[in-house]
Amino acid sequence: MAEATEEKKKSWHEEHPDEPVIVFENVSLSSAGHTVLDDISFQLKGGETRILLGPAGVGKSVLLKLANGLIRPDSGTIKVFGEDLSTLAEQDLFRLRADIGMVFQEGALFDSLTVRDNVAYRLNEDHVSEEEVDRRVREALRFVELEDTIDKFPSQLSGGMRRRVSIARAIISSPQLLLYDSPTGGLDPITSTTIIELVIKQRDVSGTSALLVSHRLQDAFTLATHRFNKEASKMEKLPKGEVEASTTFLMLHNGKLIFDGSTMDLVHSEDPFIREYLA
Repeated sequence: MAEATEEKKKSWHEEHPDEPVIVFENVSLSSAGHTVLDDISFQLKGGETRILLGPAGVGKSVLLKLANGLIRPDSGTIKVFGEDLSTLAEQDLFRLRADIGMVFQEGALFDSLTVRDNVAYRLNEDHVSEEEVDRRVREALRFVELEDTIDKFPSQLSGGMRRRVSIARAIISSPQLLLYDSPTGGLDPITSTTIIELVIKQRDVSGTSALLVSHRLQDAFTLATHRFNKEASKMEKLPKGEVEASTTFLMLHNGKLIFDGSTMDLVHSEDPFIREYLA
């Protein structure tokens, strides 16, 4: 969204520049006797975008729910903004989530609400004035290039447009962390590219830390090889051989974290499963 204003308080990352935004330490989770995640450890640094890859059903969406405090692990520690989620009461989790934007699979918009009221949902919950709500909703919709849909209902929008509205809803409160759960799932390649370009734009304009689940390798590598030029207000492909340093990868397989590293490390991995997955 828009860059921070002068009067806006410092973000958690600005106040704690050397501390990661998310820390998973030896996190395990089982369901119905089946191991979903097994001894998962990784970090998300401030301003970093981490792309979570892996086969369907491997626990990628579950990991996002753990990071948002929607479910708790059987063992291990999860810290977000330096706070141990397992020690927080429900009201404290609500406070923490105020700084987290979530883009759900399929958009998850409220069908009975207009685009304006969908995007404004969190602001209305916080009793923000109508004038301020209008200003911020239009700003968020302008960012995703859908300001003209403000009075429409989700049923009047295409799948890609609904996904863009869900991004506007996620970023309207200028969150310090964004969690994207397969934001291009079920979309055609052209529309998927539009969504990923918005994710890149958000990354490069606001520098928001993000954890993104992707089922499409093309989307993942677009994130790693493109940047948004703020001065020219357009997307640019990086020169051949260069990758976006702030965008890195995680890969899950059989409940285990089998890769944690850079784009170049991923594409040059000798791991048989990773090579087959990338092929």
